[in-house]
Amino acid sequence: MVRATFLRARLLLIATLALVATGGAAAHRSAATNVILVHGAWADGSSWSRVIPLLEARGLNVTAVQLPLTSLADDVATTTRAIAHMEIEHPGPIVLVGHSYAGVVIGEAGNDPNVVGLVYVASVAPDQGQSLLSLLNGAQTPSPVGNHLVIDGEFVTLDPIGVEQDFAQCLPEVDRRVLTATQGPTNLHALDGAAISPAWKTKPSWFIVAKNDRTIPPDLEATMAATIGARTTTRNTCHLAMLDMPFEVAQVIAAATRGE
Repeated sequence: MVRATFLRARLLLIATLALVATGGAAAHRSAATNVILVHGAWADGSSWSRVIPLLEARGLNVTAVQLPLTSLADDVATTTRAIAHMEIEHPGPIVLVGHSYAGVVIGEAGNDPNVVGLVYVASVAPDQGQSLLSLLNGAQTPSPVGNHLVIDGEFVTLDPIGVEQDFAQCLPEVDRRVLTATQGPTNLHALDGAAISPAWKTKPSWFIVAKNDRTIPPDLEATMAATIGARTTTRNTCHLAMLDMPFEVAQVIAAATRGE
């Protein structure tokens, strides 16, 4: 009787130690030291300029992708190459961060096994078959920026009023002028590119809802965040949250690298 009790206690101890060891390993695997930032439409990698030094100060390896904005497939391929390069330079788990249209991009590229988390910043998180345009067209609240699109063949830009009032209204005038002058023309094929296999279905996600967004309706952002089960932060900022509130955005990204 005593021997049987001793054996049961020993087996329980072994099982407990194994569970702790497994949990510790899982936690270690999910902790990311690498961050890849993906910009949205009418922008480039410099849109992360105020966030990058804050993340690097935390000891994180950071890359900002330069999307061609020619099609969803091209943009996913560009992001996938950035992931592959990061895996060579800094082996380890990666958190993908997408702003605006790039939410579609990180959803596809995020299926890479080294990507352990997705962060959506004033973004969209489409389900299979959905695109940025289809989500905006189906939103209950229309996007004011839609009144300021300039179409040149297959490419779209924003007129100066659109940038000033609906895209970057929370930023100083000098920043708005720079954004108007440097905006990246975006192909309609990119904006209408549909998600195929969004990674948020299998990986944890974080979402920053921009309460004063006039490019993607805030209620649409909040609905998508709830749909994908994201850990959600809401801030009184415009569409360009990472330029207006870089510290807050960096905090959410850093939390994602820790799995918090």
